Amino acid sequence: MEKMMGCAVVAFGLMVLVLNATASLPNDITCADAVKALLPCKSFLVGTGPVTAPPSSDCCQGAQSVLKEANTPETLRALCVCFKDAAKKLGVNPDRAGSIPKFCDMKVPVPIDPNVDCTK
Repeated sequence: MEKMMGCAVVAFGLMVLVLNATASLPNDITCADAVKALLPCKSFLVGTGPVTAPPSSDCCQGAQSVLKEANTPETLRALCVCFKDAAKKLGVNPDRAGSIPKFCDMKVPVPIDPNVDCTK
């Protein structure tokens, strides 16, 4: 009887953990979804020269959408790594990337810098 009660408690605990984990998944944005949302920013991000014109409104909407969906520290860290990798592959101009929060009126919790430590 005691062994059966212990198994029931463990099973209930596992069920709670699984439900908590799956309940938080819909709010997390994946790397692929985030990069897709920022595709309208590509021409702005890989441009050359000084930044004089703002990115498109579609770019700002995509960036704001990603920021809104990146609502946990774990998601922010994962997206930080994702964006650093994508920026290297696409040849993103760091100055242009860093100007998006200003142009799009956003407060970004992670510095937009190719040398940022994503683990912090």
